[in-house]
Amino acid sequence: ICAIAHVTAKTMPHEDAECRKGSAPNIHDPATRELSVVVPSYNEENRLPLMMDEALDYLEKRQKRDTSFTYEVIVVNDGSKDQTAKVAKEYCKKYGSDKVRVISLEKNRGKGGAVRTGVFSSRGKKILMADADGATKFADIEKVEEGLNNLRPWPKEMAISCGSRAHLEKDSIAKRSYFRTLLMYGFHFLVWFLCVKEIRDTQCGFKLLTREAALQTFSNLHIERWAFDVELLYIAQRLKIPIAEVAVNWTEIEGSKLVPFWSWLQMGRDLLFIRLRYMTGAWKLEAKKCN
Repeated sequence: ICAIAHVTAKTMPHEDAECRKGSAPNIHDPATRELSVVVPSYNEENRLPLMMDEALDYLEKRQKRDTSFTYEVIVVNDGSKDQTAKVAKEYCKKYGSDKVRVISLEKNRGKGGAVRTGVFSSRGKKILMADADGATKFADIEKVEEGLNNLRPWPKEMAISCGSRAHLEKDSIAKRSYFRTLLMYGFHFLVWFLCVKEIRDTQCGFKLLTREAALQTFSNLHIERWAFDVELLYIAQRLKIPIAEVAVNWTEIEGSKLVPFWSWLQMGRDLLFIRLRYMTGAWKLEAKKCN
């Protein structure tokens, strides 16, 4: 299995291909915004508007309260086959391209690939990953920010704060079938056993990173599908980046792209290969420098 994991390991996508040339924003450049919000979107024409309305309403009110607060929302259209790009561009027209930007990928790369593209084009001192379904209340960013601030002083300006649904686990189990509950516990065990031991909920899509932490982790990220969150936190732990886990409000929204059995089977395989590929040296961590 180790040999298969090593031989089949793919090289990391070259980040110069992710970062646009010329005057376009680049993660290696100094920050010019307080906050960047990266929203990966695949066939989200129905769910995206609710999320964007809530997020932009909060961000605009916050900017009015604090004129020094600046933000941008980056919607990454991950090769959608519906009208996701068109819906996102309407917000770009309404709020201006300086506040809302849309990046469209020709082919679907997966959630991790979409987030990575958005992060590499961000301008914020802090970068927030937020799901397009709006399952997490956007105002909970203040809780996640507090978790990030509690980690100060940040070593080398690096820190990560993760939204967590672990406190809701008992209620969710009551609504799930025994089979889905078994799969959930099996996945949690594999995450703990193979990769990440200190974070109870690695899959919540609400994560806040300092700019330097985003640069170091996403520059080393290989997984582009569902298990990318686990590799992201695995890299962070290897780099000794402090991580906070903060309880957030979360509501299950219909329309999930996650297919319980097959998606979790793929994630289980990815978890094993994450551990083996780093262990055998097929994947190595490299320190990146800002301009």
